[in-house]
Amino acid sequence: MAIFLSENASKTKDFGVKFAKTLKSGDVVVLKGEMGAGKTVFCKGVAAGLGIADEVLSPTYAYMNEYDGKLFHFDCYRLKNGGQAESLGLCDYFYAGGICLVEWAENIADVLPENVITVEIKKTGGSNREIIYG
Repeated sequence: MAIFLSENASKTKDFGVKFAKTLKSGDVVVLKGEMGAGKTVFCKGVAAGLGIADEVLSPTYAYMNEYDGKLFHFDCYRLKNGGQAESLGLCDYFYAGGICLVEWAENIADVLPENVITVEIKKTGGSNREIIYG
């Protein structure tokens, strides 16, 4: 595991851009952090790093937003278990060849692929964040 210290949302997004360069097709990234920690800001950076120009929005009510068939951004906050994710067809995207970023993945832990990458964002005061990844 490695740690990146971010002083503001802009630096969190910049880290996401750099992090995107380490990802390959089929990777599933589990994002941990309380509400407001900066998970969606990080996702915006990953999208930019993958060359996606679309505005990245939290998929809270849609469960998943797709960007150019390259990036699938999940928000599983409202799901109770992996069975719900399966019934919505969300699990199919883990094997669709894009990169999956999964917020609130603990809610569907029983259906996640085996080798996920974990990124945890912790508030450390003000707009400072500690990003633990690997």
